[in-house]
Amino acid sequence: MPSIHQKSHPIYLDYHSTTPVDPRVAEKMVYYMTTAFGNASSIDHVYGDEAEAAVNEAAGHVARLINAKPKEIIFTSGATESINLVLQGLVGNNGRKTSKIVTTKLEHQAVLDTCAALAKKGWAEIVFVEVDGQGRIYLEQLEKVVQGGVSLLCFMAANNEIGNIYPLEKIGKIAQEYGIPFFCDASQAVGKIPLNFAEWGINYLAISAHKFYGPKGCGALVVNKKYELEPMIYGGGHQGKMRSGTLNVPGIVGLGTACSLRELEMVADEKAIAFLRNRLQTLLQANITDLVINGDLEARLSGNLHIAIPGIPNSAIIARIRSQLAISTGAACSSGVETPSHVLQALGLASEIIEGALRLGIGKFTTVAEIETAAEILIHAVRETRKRLRPLVSNHNLSS
Repeated sequence: MPSIHQKSHPIYLDYHSTTPVDPRVAEKMVYYMTTAFGNASSIDHVYGDEAEAAVNEAAGHVARLINAKPKEIIFTSGATESINLVLQGLVGNNGRKTSKIVTTKLEHQAVLDTCAALAKKGWAEIVFVEVDGQGRIYLEQLEKVVQGGVSLLCFMAANNEIGNIYPLEKIGKIAQEYGIPFFCDASQAVGKIPLNFAEWGINYLAISAHKFYGPKGCGALVVNKKYELEPMIYGGGHQGKMRSGTLNVPGIVGLGTACSLRELEMVADEKAIAFLRNRLQTLLQANITDLVINGDLEARLSGNLHIAIPGIPNSAIIARIRSQLAISTGAACSSGVETPSHVLQALGLASEIIEGALRLGIGKFTTVAEIETAAEILIHAVRETRKRLRPLVSNHNLSS
């Protein structure tokens, strides 16, 4: 598939951050912005009827992709809202009792910040399960923790930095055995790996459309109807009183269409993406001394390549390549302030690896030519940066 990027723009390899909207998705959305623009809650005319039908169809597409029921789909503004709806909604249903939430320090900041806020109010106790240096969860420890009584298990399907794919089916079995609700932030995984909401013991699952070629600002929360949540937004009782507000019909159509396309194309696309990732990894390893690959290399997303170059700050590389190549440092940015990656810190990695970390994300619109060029750009940037750093290191050693 040809690249959709303009020649004047840098090569885009930041697909974990966001993806370009598939033109076929955009085309469907435009129709529901300009022609079938009705309110899905307006039941007195055909404009509302068409909008409602489109929403129902989209719910079916989402449900089929993850093996859920259409009635279990609650449309939201994205994964962050879905995460808050689960975590705050469960606490709201727990009365005066303190909820005990089990998770890891590798979760997205939307999970960690919400958990921290609940803990600060005294509404929740947060228990972190340990991970190893590759970010793999110690399932034995998890099972010991849940034996003491737990309100919720909260584990992501795939990590947004190092790309690890987590053993959801095994975690779900533990949750089922001990009768514990299981919430999964699947925003990085939907449309990239198979997911089975109905059979894996997952009770809540968060989705964000812009992670798999859909629009920003639209997502979903999948809710097992046996598990109720206290709503955060009131006003009209939309979506089974779970989330009130006028439905974003074009966004929902975009999400549904993106899910439909991933159902048809995911297997072939991810195979091609993995080939490109492996090609890029091979080129970098052959030409960059001391290159480190972070994460679980046996279970990671096809498009993920998380590297570190010890001794070279990632900011120095970004400064050299930002006009040619769009990648990220893997640092968590909050209100524009960069901080060291909480994921890499949780792995216990050395500071020089954390400081030299770069996240490369490959997607379905990436081409072989872009991979070859990206490798050349990175290799050149590393070599030139090392040349500039050598005199500084030598002068420092002399002065010492």
